[in-house]
Amino acid sequence: MSATVNPPTLQILAREPEGFSIWNGPPFANGQPHIRLERVPCSSAKFSENGSRLLVIKSTSVISIYDCSNDVTEIRSFEIPSVLAAALSPCGTFLQTFQKPSNPQDKNVSLWEIKTGVPVYQQFQKNMSKTTWPTIQFSSDETIACRMATNEIQFFDAKDFAKGIISKVRIPGVSAMELSKSPGSYVAAYVPESKGVPASVQIFSCNKDKQSQAVARRSFFRCSTAQLHWNNGSTGLLVVAQADVDKTNQSYYGESKLNYLTTDGSHEGLVPLRKEGPVHDVQWSTSGLEFAVVYGFMPAKATIFDKKCNPILELGTGPYNTVRWNPKGKFICLAGFGNLPGDMAFWDYSEKKVLGTTRAECSVTSEWSPDGCYFMTATTAPRLQIDNGIKIFRYDGALYFKKMFSKLFQADWKPEAPERFGGIADLIKSVDTLTIIDQTKKQAEDPKSSQAPPKASMNSAQKPASYRPPQASMNTTQKPAAYRPPQVKQAAAVQAELVGGNASQGPSKNALRNQKRREKQKEKKAAETVR
Repeated sequence: MSATVNPPTLQILAREPEGFSIWNGPPFANGQPHIRLERVPCSSAKFSENGSRLLVIKSTSVISIYDCSNDVTEIRSFEIPSVLAAALSPCGTFLQTFQKPSNPQDKNVSLWEIKTGVPVYQQFQKNMSKTTWPTIQFSSDETIACRMATNEIQFFDAKDFAKGIISKVRIPGVSAMELSKSPGSYVAAYVPESKGVPASVQIFSCNKDKQSQAVARRSFFRCSTAQLHWNNGSTGLLVVAQADVDKTNQSYYGESKLNYLTTDGSHEGLVPLRKEGPVHDVQWSTSGLEFAVVYGFMPAKATIFDKKCNPILELGTGPYNTVRWNPKGKFICLAGFGNLPGDMAFWDYSEKKVLGTTRAECSVTSEWSPDGCYFMTATTAPRLQIDNGIKIFRYDGALYFKKMFSKLFQADWKPEAPERFGGIADLIKSVDTLTIIDQTKKQAEDPKSSQAPPKASMNSAQKPASYRPPQASMNTTQKPAAYRPPQVKQAAAVQAELVGGNASQGPSKNALRNQKRREKQKEKKAAETVR
């Protein structure tokens, strides 16, 4: 497919303590981004799923909505006292707010129609959590809307909320749900373990004439929470079942299992992972036909599976806990963020080879640009209070742009439909002409800056003998000795002084203690004999 006539301009939202601003994304003229919208004071900012609207919380009682289809312009402001949370529907049609409740008679959850500025639905909700917000979930095209209530999931007419609840699915004990987005044809419900009954995930149709029975179900013991991941096409659901405690005592962080369910009932079971350890990350490709998983004790393993749960490509092992599949489905970034040093490997999935490796230390967030050609990482507060900044890499891992901030709270790409940018081959040609940052010069100026990405290629079946993971290639010194507690070191020193030479070759601590005990017993017997 050739490039579109007028592809949209990439845009980046950056939020600092003084507010947010919007830049034009790469490629940058003269190496610096153009400011599209000057700084606007706020405490929070979030694009709608399709990028057409922007929600801006300016204070605890003022929420502004911006139209982002052409220029970024404010179109409506809402006065909502004591607002604690707000969310936009995927197409930016509705604003959903949660206010601090004062009494059970208050309807503190409201769904506002942005065009008219009036609430179309209101209800009381005692509290809010990450798993229960937003209260009303929409499909990507906003044709389906539903909410979780006590022991049931309730459905609305998304075009006319005045009709109220039009259908219900009874699910005793349900504590979390996830509506499939594209299309909104199914909803997954999670029921936690209770009174000896195992936890379960069930899938129901959103068609009220087909809601009498679940189309798929999977039960699991030792499950405290579950992450639900739908694919595009709404044909498959990945479930990461997480237990707080690992009964094998192999992991401080508990244990996790990856389950796979299909809406046609062809598969309900565990994903066949080939290494013991936790599931670090999982992501579907945009086609919905395959998914990537990073799993296992460090160094973690990364594998791509097809929609029948068969492994089709091994991405090797390394210090990774993050996988990001680009919107065009061609490139994959494996990374190790959080408590890992920030190594990244960029793969060409269609060619099944590594394009480059680099490092982005202390990254908190990371995502591909909507056109699939750039990868942005950000170090943000309050997670990290120093070295805040943004780095933008090319699809092959070459560092293209870097900007530091005294404090940065957020850095996001403006969402766009990937197909609006045309074919990935044409996009790559334009990116290849860009001048990248001189890594040698940057390294001399800033030792903490990312290292130059060494070019590499890797066959999917076998790694070349010369290939070494990023972490291994950097560690040229002798492998450090295993950790030994202070008391053990002290005992070893005592033994070395007593027997000379290598303490590990002398008698053990228990042997010395027994020897002293025997000597004391001999002295005691000798004293008794004298008497």
